[in-house]
Amino acid sequence: MTIPSVAAGAYANVARLADPSAGLGKAAGVAGEAGNGPSFGAMLKDALNSVTESGRKSDAQTQSMIAGKSDMVDVVTAVSETEVAVETMVAVRNKVIEAYQSIMSMPI
Repeated sequence: MTIPSVAAGAYANVARLADPSAGLGKAAGVAGEAGNGPSFGAMLKDALNSVTESGRKSDAQTQSMIAGKSDMVDVVTAVSETEVAVETMVAVRNKVIEAYQSIMSMPI
């Protein structure tokens, strides 16, 4: 898997979360509907698990290279994929915090 495809997948997942027609509002219980889709918490948990798994793959590739079973290119690719996943997760976290702060600063 190449870095651009990993980044594109990560940004597509973030766009899916932000898409109002994707049913995120229904999943979060907005407008009194119970919602049939996954909850926001479940989506965040899946995203975190994906980043964790990417880190594990990177570690496994590094250990494999140390043992002489892997190529340096594979290690660099795995580390780069992990870096993109972490940077995307941090960007999403920053946007969530920014949105929370905006909501908290609204007058009642």
